[in-house]
Amino acid sequence: FHVVAESHLELDLVTFSAAISACEKGGEWMWALHLCTSMALSKVELDTIPCTAAISACEKAAEWERCLQLFSFMAQSKVKSNVVTFSTAVAACEKGSSWKIVLELFNAINWVSARTWPLCFRAKKK
Repeated sequence: FHVVAESHLELDLVTFSAAISACEKGGEWMWALHLCTSMALSKVELDTIPCTAAISACEKAAEWERCLQLFSFMAQSKVKSNVVTFSTAVAACEKGSSWKIVLELFNAINWVSARTWPLCFRAKKK
């Protein structure tokens, strides 16, 4: 990734999304978070897809606290969440036995509708 930056190629949403998704698939949660930070610092607008991929990387590594930090950062940065984002956060909290925290977070951002909850739980039952 540093080679791309040093070659003066444009780092855009597609580049960051691909790199973060690769980190998620490769189990590199720390790199995924680093790339999200780099994305924000490089003035590339944060987006649902790369942020959700980074949350997924944290969830797979049982890093539920980092998952919730990123989830909260998304809300503060006005990055829209979707059902995949929520269901991944739910799964991370399940692994960390921290249901109360995720319920408080969802309530605080007032996004979850009555029809979203069943989708989150169904997605994680599979």
